[in-house]
Amino acid sequence: MMQWFKLREENGKREVFDPVRRKYVLLTPEEEVRQIVLQQLVEDFGYPAGLLSVEFPLRLNGLDKRCDIVVFSRQLTPLMIVECKARHIQLSQKVLDQTMRYNVTLNVKYLLLTNGQTQYSIQLEEEGKKVVFLDKIPEYNMLTV
Repeated sequence: MMQWFKLREENGKREVFDPVRRKYVLLTPEEEVRQIVLQQLVEDFGYPAGLLSVEFPLRLNGLDKRCDIVVFSRQLTPLMIVECKARHIQLSQKVLDQTMRYNVTLNVKYLLLTNGQTQYSIQLEEEGKKVVFLDKIPEYNMLTV
């Protein structure tokens, strides 16, 4: 069983242990939201921790970017991009646009946008041209490539 929210203080800074990355990371407001959604995905929706990648690197228009979380299929095909924002950041069209730009590279069918208070679970249809808002986060075994 994974241990969530294991905290420590290091050089005057609060850190949280990320069981997916298997290391302590600085506990920023965005990281707090990321840890909450990771726990939710694994414990509530059956997402295998070994198929989650945190701060997944990608190259976009010649620039190095990182997705907060990418969910993979058992065949290691990207299925979902999760974009986490700090609680005080509003989930706006700008956040959706940022995630859609990442999807140009990854070509997933599912997006999850969250600030820890509001979540938008999205399924992309018609090769990413149509955005469908879902009532809830899909269970892992319901995701399709």
